[in-house]
Amino acid sequence: MIVLPFLGSPHLPNWSALAVWITGLLALGIVATGIGLGWVSLGEPAREDANLIATRGSARPRRWIVAHLDSKAQGHSMAGRLIAVWVSAVAIVGLTTLSLVRLTGPLSPWWLALGAAIALAAGILAGRGRLEGKSLGARDNGTGMAAALTAAESSTDPRVGILITSAEEFGLVGARVFARLTPDLHEAEFVNLDTLDQEGRLFIVSHDTAGARFARDLEPALAEVRLPIRRRRLPLGIFVDSAPLAKARARSVTIGRLTWNTLRCIHTAADTPEGLSLETAERVGKAVTRIN
Repeated sequence: MIVLPFLGSPHLPNWSALAVWITGLLALGIVATGIGLGWVSLGEPAREDANLIATRGSARPRRWIVAHLDSKAQGHSMAGRLIAVWVSAVAIVGLTTLSLVRLTGPLSPWWLALGAAIALAAGILAGRGRLEGKSLGARDNGTGMAAALTAAESSTDPRVGILITSAEEFGLVGARVFARLTPDLHEAEFVNLDTLDQEGRLFIVSHDTAGARFARDLEPALAEVRLPIRRRRLPLGIFVDSAPLAKARARSVTIGRLTWNTLRCIHTAADTPEGLSLETAERVGKAVTRIN
């Protein structure tokens, strides 16, 4: 909203709107990144957390089964957050375009009204992302935890390790710390289990070329789950523990099963165990421990 007067005023330099917009966008990006990574608490008290790591014997695991333990509740669901991210992206592109057009002269009231509308929509939707209420986190990520525990119970292979991360919902902090403190991750494979609902197809999400190859390698083992499988990249607006592990050069993917109905439920009080089957989680947990 601050940039709007600079877009329409004939008394200001043509470059002023672009300068204000870029400065504001950089400042907002720094603050948002700081909050997302846990560097900035905005007055909230710090909390202490820990990852849980389980291995068999002294051999270093080749494949890690990962699931995050924590949950959270927001003013809107994951579906609402995705819409907020998409609208914010449209607002950023739109206001950047208007700031560039302003280099040729002041904009008309119609263009200013359009800029104000998309800025307000993005701000209102983003503001609903504040922490609010409580969620039991049955799907996100009770189902992933059930799958990881099934994997631990069903496999005696010392090449399989279990990594239970915390603070996933607050900037993937647990996975980031593990990636920073663990050497030679390029020699390991990570299967992150996050939200395995009872409906929808099974998604194998990768972040890079190595992860895409790993996803192809995993697909035959997941055939016994007897569900349609789709390999894809991570959608804009969703964050998972496999991402920082992939940045550390590990072969890393996330497996999930969800639909738009699931996204409308998670991160809200509606994410409860009532009516939830763990059959998919148990099947996936058994399948992902098999190493060729």
